[in-house]
Amino acid sequence: MKSTKDQILEFLDKCDELTKCKFIMATTKIKDLLKCIVNSPELYKLFDTVTKDFNYVEQKPMCLIRDSHNSGKVILPQTVGQRLAFIFCLLVEFDRDSLNFNEFLEAYFREDGSYFESYRAFCNTIIVSLENLIKQVFKDQIGDIELERRKDDGANTQKAKLISSIALSVEAEKQFISTSAPKEERESAVKMLDALVKAVKSEDEEMIDAVICGYNYFILYNRCVSDEVASLIEFISEYEKLL
Repeated sequence: MKSTKDQILEFLDKCDELTKCKFIMATTKIKDLLKCIVNSPELYKLFDTVTKDFNYVEQKPMCLIRDSHNSGKVILPQTVGQRLAFIFCLLVEFDRDSLNFNEFLEAYFREDGSYFESYRAFCNTIIVSLENLIKQVFKDQIGDIELERRKDDGANTQKAKLISSIALSVEAEKQFISTSAPKEERESAVKMLDALVKAVKSEDEEMIDAVICGYNYFILYNRCVSDEVASLIEFISEYEKLL
């Protein structure tokens, strides 16, 4: 069984997918989110608890407000338990189509009249609230997830920079090989350098090491060591630390 942390992180990922997906995929992503709850013992227990004594039919008109001009707005319950219960019941209605999702957006998140803006407003109000509540309830189990995500983003940014540096170094190395290596060996060298870039982009550490080993042998055997190759090896070393 997955740990509580893994269950919650998977759920938060589903929320993230829902907020970032195209409007046309929204109902499918809502189904995925609800399946995630059903398949997670910790989340299932939480939502079973908060909905047990929650009267959705009674709360619904107090949360989904319509004025005299038929313009609507959503006011979520104040307490954590009731807010979780209301959002869950609302998503279930969309899933069952007892409340049409498109009509709901038109009624309560009209915005500029486009479904794109309405959907974004819906996510900011409903789904982001759900995410924050779950983070609050399980904060002891998942820790500072935002800090972890920032670290991951930083690592990914650094990785992207190194991939770019490696690609530039490889191109410089190809230029050097085209004039310095024996003619009959140049094609093999270029193939090795292309394979190196491919292995880096696919994060194939074993292949990276194999190609670097072969290329080192090639340049030493043919006595064509460039000024660029030391930088290339250094970039590769830094990149592999992030894998």
